[in-house]
Amino acid sequence: MTKEAIIEVRQLVNRFGSQTVHQNLDLDLYRGEILGVVGGSGTGKSVLLRSILGLRRANAGTVHVFGEELLELPALRRSELERRFGVLYQRGALFTSLTVTENIALPLIEHAGLSRSSAEHLALVKLALVGLPPEAGDKYPTELSGGMVKRAALARALALEPDILFLDEPTAGLDPISAAAFDQLILTLRDALGLSVFLVTHDLDTLYTICDRVAVLAEKRVLVADRLEVVADYDNAWIHEYFHGPRGRAAGLAASNVSRRS
Repeated sequence: MTKEAIIEVRQLVNRFGSQTVHQNLDLDLYRGEILGVVGGSGTGKSVLLRSILGLRRANAGTVHVFGEELLELPALRRSELERRFGVLYQRGALFTSLTVTENIALPLIEHAGLSRSSAEHLALVKLALVGLPPEAGDKYPTELSGGMVKRAALARALALEPDILFLDEPTAGLDPISAAAFDQLILTLRDALGLSVFLVTHDLDTLYTICDRVAVLAEKRVLVADRLEVVADYDNAWIHEYFHGPRGRAAGLAASNVSRRS
């Protein structure tokens, strides 16, 4: 069966002055998959994410989302399409002056036109969806642990019931137990809600645990995008060091043990 590409990046070029970050980069995200995007420092993972979201206009190339080129759409149609995105930024990016409930309710008020009371009621539903208790909604982001901030930000990303979830280093800064729990939450939400997930990460455990495919950014392009076992065997020095170094071996062994137990 042919997979449906809901994001199609073709021949993307991103430059900053004389520095070329991406040159003729191609990448697809398929419906229902969790795609992990990795690469060394300076390979432009966040730049790629911003290009797909329409936050940056590339120097050349195209980005089609659901068959439409986002930056070429009229404002109203672009806004409609962007409502199908949910974004979790690396540090949560919650408004510190608002409670958690108010943070989650904000896009429902601003973009869905709900009343404050209706939006805040729905915000409590989203909190439960990500495994946070109702009382967490009354707290301010500075009163939460790192893991709770990530879950609260995820609840906000899910507020408008998106089709695509974009995650930028979602487990960065979390302890191993919290990171593993967050990975399982993403997997559960993908399966329950039918999400497609574009995931920028350095976390090898995340790659082995939940990603259907892995894309490696190197040499200003996507060097390889495939199942992890295929990517790990690709003939490239960075890939070999990343996946076959001590941490890569440990993550692979842990994933194998979990697979055997299940």
